[in-house]
Amino acid sequence: MPDKSRVVLSLLLAALVAMSFTAPLANTQAAERKPLFVGAWPYQLPPRGHFNTFVTGALTWYIYHIMIQEPMALYFWANNSYYPWLATKWELTPDQQYFIVHLRKGVKWHNGDDFTAKDVACTFWALYLLNGPVWSMGFIDNVEIVDQYTVKFHIKHASPILYRYILREPIRPYSTYHKYCDLAKQLHDKGVPRTADEFKKAVAEFRNFRPKEYIGTGVLMWTGEITEAEVWLKKNPNHWKNALKFNWVKLINGETPQVTPHVLAKEVDYATHGFPPATEKQFIAEGIRIIRAPIYSGPCLYFNEKIWPLNDVRFRQAIAYAINRTENGYVSLLQSGKPLKYMSGMPDELAEIWLTKETLSKLNPYKYNPQKAAQLLEEIGLKKGSDGYWHYKNGSIVQFELSFPAEYADWSAAGENLAEQLNKFGIKIIPRAITFTQHPHEVWKGNFQLAIRHWGSGSNPHPYFHYRAVFIYWNKGSEGPGIAFPLVQETKCCGKVNITDLLLKSAEGFDEEKQKPYVNKLALIYNELLPGIQLWHRYGNNPALDGVRVTGWPPDSDPIYKNSIYGDNFVVYMLMTGYALRPTPQNMPAGQQPSQPSQPSKPSQPSTPSQPSKPTTPSKPSQPAGPNYALWGTVAVIIIIIIAAAWYLAKRGKKSE
Repeated sequence: MPDKSRVVLSLLLAALVAMSFTAPLANTQAAERKPLFVGAWPYQLPPRGHFNTFVTGALTWYIYHIMIQEPMALYFWANNSYYPWLATKWELTPDQQYFIVHLRKGVKWHNGDDFTAKDVACTFWALYLLNGPVWSMGFIDNVEIVDQYTVKFHIKHASPILYRYILREPIRPYSTYHKYCDLAKQLHDKGVPRTADEFKKAVAEFRNFRPKEYIGTGVLMWTGEITEAEVWLKKNPNHWKNALKFNWVKLINGETPQVTPHVLAKEVDYATHGFPPATEKQFIAEGIRIIRAPIYSGPCLYFNEKIWPLNDVRFRQAIAYAINRTENGYVSLLQSGKPLKYMSGMPDELAEIWLTKETLSKLNPYKYNPQKAAQLLEEIGLKKGSDGYWHYKNGSIVQFELSFPAEYADWSAAGENLAEQLNKFGIKIIPRAITFTQHPHEVWKGNFQLAIRHWGSGSNPHPYFHYRAVFIYWNKGSEGPGIAFPLVQETKCCGKVNITDLLLKSAEGFDEEKQKPYVNKLALIYNELLPGIQLWHRYGNNPALDGVRVTGWPPDSDPIYKNSIYGDNFVVYMLMTGYALRPTPQNMPAGQQPSQPSQPSKPSQPSTPSQPSKPTTPSKPSQPAGPNYALWGTVAVIIIIIIAAAWYLAKRGKKSE
């Protein structure tokens, strides 16, 4: 055989050998995607979606963010407890001048670097540059590194709220953000004001900073696999706790309309979207469980108080009486749209904890009463005409535009129903759906008449945040007048009040008993003046698929479901801690069986920041099961070498002849 023919034959044989391993490798790679958990969250593809997780547009996937970049503690709403995570303990100094946090040793970043106090300090200096709330609200004014695993925060304004802002903040790596962290500390130490050009330039540069890598200490790692439809995240094999029972997490991209068909096809294990009633009924018909955990928030009807009669308290009270809020909640979310017992500005769960029996008895529930509503409208000079509509004195119809975010299925339904109810009552309402990204800016700028935005807060259990939502967040701000609600008011309940002062005092100091009188006064003021009408309390109607890829969902009575869906999501906590949820047998690689669910002991006492829970001892991380690429590759290389050697020897033998 000619030499060239021998070469060609050898190459062909080598190719055949290599091809023979293609199918086994493909099958093994498919097996590597098990066990898999599938969630859903909307996101934008790079470059619009980016890795600077401090600023807008970052690829954090919101509730799933802490599975990549972890906080120092987790919070459990059922018993008001913080569970040590990247921190092992924390305490206030006796003079309450410092909040000291002790960090967990042995934690690694995804790139192999050690997690240290430098990372924690860096995170909070970056927040200083952006004037994050822990700084802007005056809770701290300095961060100091004591040693490699200890950080102390100098307390400027004592408040239990700072616990949350410090312990629940996702920690970012110094290796990624060091330039801006160091710069922020320099600006702080030199006393450079935020109004200075030097400071503004630093902020602008940081907002435009786009890291090339996305690393954390979390149970999940960025893989780079992202499309318009889905993103893949993989298990961190070197996580300090190693409790995650799934090797892969896939998130489906999209808002409610995009995610719904995936849920119906049983391609999603859990989703938090606001699914409309008809869709929820389809889920139930398909055997998909619905978890109804509290949001501690919901839709609220806001008024532009630069417009008469929207700025007349009697008009707002009339609207409250004219709305059947039970109906509005049911048509929006069935059993998950629950009317509130108290119109206090807070969820009922918190009102019953923070408000006295006397205060609760004074709160007007504004039960559906069209006759009372009509009486109040007549008091302010409006008159109902023969056409069924209310009219101003000049004869024109009382008419307003009501805007709401188009993509929020539950709020859109609430807006349409609200318009229908008020039109029937005699106030002409023109509903207007605005894209969800633009709508809040229209409200902040004051470009609205009536609008549906949120009340309350699922991010913090303290009443301060619930009153801040209406009195501050949707009120006068940097973009414009917002709802333009005056914060100094004359009231029947409490005389002349300065709401800003009351709000600050409601969260002042570390003694919550001393805060309660101010919270009670805010509740009475809210109930009387109605800067917003709480339409209903949104409970989740979260589809939770059991038996396909995931099983072990706890019963509805489990305290874990007290956690806020968006603030401290219970599914994320279960995945991170290894509690309850586990893969089904068919969701395991061949030859493996799912582990048994962990059953942590029920905490007997809530762990406050001054009395932290004893941290659990991290288990030694195990290596995830997967294909042995090294073995397959070695075998292939050996076979190719044998063929090449045989050809070479045959060639030498031919020459010797």
